[in-house]
Amino acid sequence: MTEQDIKTKIDAQRTFFKTNITKDVKFRIDSLRRLKSQIILHETEILDALYQDLHKSDFEGYSTEIGIVINEINVHIRHLRCWARPECRFTPITLFPSRSKIYKEPYGVVLIIAPWNYPFQLLLNPLVAAISAGNCVTLKSSPNSTATNGIVEKILKNVFAEEYVTIFHGHRDVNQMLLNQRFDYIFFTGSPILGKTVMEAASKNLTPVTLELGGKSPCIIDYDADVDIAAKRVVWGKTINAGQTCVAPDYLMVHELVKEKFVSSFSKYVAEFFGDNPSQSPDYPRIVSQKAMERLVGYLGEGSLVLGGRYDTEKRYIEPTIITNLDDDSKLFSEEIFGPIFPLIIFNNIDEVISRINSNEKPLALYYFSSDPKKANKIIRETSSGGACINDTIIHVANHRIPFGGVGNSGMGIYHGKYGFDTFTHKKSVVISKPTFDMKIKYPPYEGKFNKYKRFL
Repeated sequence: MTEQDIKTKIDAQRTFFKTNITKDVKFRIDSLRRLKSQIILHETEILDALYQDLHKSDFEGYSTEIGIVINEINVHIRHLRCWARPECRFTPITLFPSRSKIYKEPYGVVLIIAPWNYPFQLLLNPLVAAISAGNCVTLKSSPNSTATNGIVEKILKNVFAEEYVTIFHGHRDVNQMLLNQRFDYIFFTGSPILGKTVMEAASKNLTPVTLELGGKSPCIIDYDADVDIAAKRVVWGKTINAGQTCVAPDYLMVHELVKEKFVSSFSKYVAEFFGDNPSQSPDYPRIVSQKAMERLVGYLGEGSLVLGGRYDTEKRYIEPTIITNLDDDSKLFSEEIFGPIFPLIIFNNIDEVISRINSNEKPLALYYFSSDPKKANKIIRETSSGGACINDTIIHVANHRIPFGGVGNSGMGIYHGKYGFDTFTHKKSVVISKPTFDMKIKYPPYEGKFNKYKRFL
C-alpha cells in the first residue's frame, strides 16, 4: 500500500460525499440497520476473533464489544430523525423580523483510528456516530488485532461501498500516511503519546480532533466503605480484558484501617471469579503481545508483592497482582499500567488523596468507595477527571445518555449516544431575514441615531 493508493481512496470518498447522498437521513438509518444485521449475522465469528486476539470469553466479548455497538446503533436509529432536524433559536428584537436556526451538517470525510484493546467496539462505536451524522468514513485498525480486523473488514464490505466507508490495516507507517492526508475530522483512541502525534498532524490543516486517551485512573477505598463490595467491584473492573482497558482502575489508594481486609477480600474474589489458578479459567483474558508481557513482567521487580505475581510469558498470562512499598519514582506510578497489576498506596486522610491526584495529570476516570456522600462530593468537586464512579468501577462508560471522554492529558472531546452524533456534526448557525422589511436605524448616516439605538437595546 502506497500513500498514493490511500489518497486515491480518500479522493473517491470526497467525491461521493459531494453527491449529498449521505446527508439523507433515511440513507443513514438504512446504513445503520444493514450494519446491525451483519453484526448479528456474524456474531459467532466476531466472538471467535476476539478470543483469538485477546482470549476474551463469549460473555465478555459480547458485553464489552458487540452488545455495546448494537445498543449504540439502536439509540441512533431511534433518535436520528430528531437529532438531525434544524433547531429554532430565539432571535433578539434588534434583528426583527429575522428567524434563527441551527442546521446540523456532517463534516465530510472523517478518519477514525482505533486501538487493539477493544478492537471491535472502539472501531465501530465511533463509526456509528460518524455515519449517523452523515459523514464518509476512513477507518484504521490496530495491527495487534488481526483476527478481529478480518471479520470487521468482511462486515464492512458487505454493508458499505468503499467510497462511503473504507478500512486500512497496518502499522504506524500506515497511520502516518493517513495523517498526511487532509480530513475534515479526526477521531483517535490510544495513548497520550500518540495522541500528540495525531494532534500535531491535524494542526497542519486545522482539522478538528477528538482524542480518547488514557492515564492513571485512581481507585480509592476509604475506611467507611463497604470493603467487601469494593473489593469485588475493583477485581471485576481490573480484570476485564486483563486490565487492558483505558478506564481500568490503575492504582489503589487504600485507607490504613482497611488495608488488610481489602487485600483479603480482593484475593477471595479473584479465586471466586477465576479459581485458584486464573490461567486455567476460560473467563480470564490474555495480554495482547509478547512486548506488552515483557513490560508488565518488568514491573514485578519493583516494591513488595502483596498478592499474585505468577505469570507465563509464552501464554501471555499474568495473574491479578498487588504491589506495595514502592519508591515515588517507580514506573508503576508514572506509566499507565494497562494490565492486571495494582500498585497500592496507604493513606489516612482524604486530603492526602486529593493532593496526590491533583499533583498528577488529569486521569480518564476516578473511582471512590465510601458510605459518606459528603466525602464523595468533596472528591468529585476538588479533583478533575474525564469521568468517575462512586462505589463502583467502569460502569459509567455503559450509559449512552452521559458523555464519555477525557480531560487534559487523558483526552479531549466526547461521544456515546447523542454526544457522538454531535461530535461528528458541525452546527451551522443561520439567520433568515425577509426582504420586505428593513430596520433603517442600522444603516448610515448615524447622526442622531446613537442614543435611540442604545435605548432600543
